[in-house]
Amino acid sequence: MHIGIKDIIDILLVATILFGVYRLLRKSGASNLFWGILAFVLTWMVVNYVFDLELTGAIFERFISVGAVALVIIFQTEIRSFFYGLGARFNMERVRKHWSKARNAELAQRQIDSIVLACSHMSASKTGALIVLTQQQELKEYVDTGEIVDAVISVPMIENIFFKNTPLHDGAMVIAAGRIHAAACILPVSKRQDLPKSYGLRHRAALGLTEKTDAIAIIVSEETGKISVAQGDSIKTVTTNELEHQYLAPAFGIEYNKDNTKTK
Repeated sequence: MHIGIKDIIDILLVATILFGVYRLLRKSGASNLFWGILAFVLTWMVVNYVFDLELTGAIFERFISVGAVALVIIFQTEIRSFFYGLGARFNMERVRKHWSKARNAELAQRQIDSIVLACSHMSASKTGALIVLTQQQELKEYVDTGEIVDAVISVPMIENIFFKNTPLHDGAMVIAAGRIHAAACILPVSKRQDLPKSYGLRHRAALGLTEKTDAIAIIVSEETGKISVAQGDSIKTVTTNELEHQYLAPAFGIEYNKDNTKTK
């Protein structure tokens, strides 16, 4: 049997699709489901194309058509997140323009400094915090679960919201368009099974949001005081310098050189 360039492309496309489906199900803690589906499809192909059993093949095809619809219904949130992330990769320029509208670099830098300094203070005092930075995607469904604040980004405001005795400290703060938009917002919790047991509810809620949206989430641990950042399907502990230059600066449309000096 001759294998041409079209056959190679076909195999690569199928492999890419299968890998994408596997990653999608793994995020939901359902990787075993992937192997079950794959085994079912391979069995159907053997029955249908190798042994040419028409009746058995027809029954398998019915199961596949119904099963496909069922999977779309069950994993509709994950599928939407997957395709949104795929589209976002081709739309990064619009993300930067979104944050750069109606404000200059000096104001953006003051806002970045306020977030970094507030996180540094809360880290030192082990005050738990969860700050969400919206980018292109609106987070209305999560903002609606909290209280609208619409305040200027400042160190006292951020620290006051997360102070343990205030009514807004429990939940996430959402920053949008250069202002503190809302506080005490409820976020979805990640269902991933591979997260460290040391991660608390704030870390899992941050990752649950960033897995589904293009937002960036900053977490200050109440137990250790460490600062972490969640973006996409990853979460890592960072220093205040990394927080500013690797996450906040790009989100606010500020570019730095390799020596961490601002580009003109």
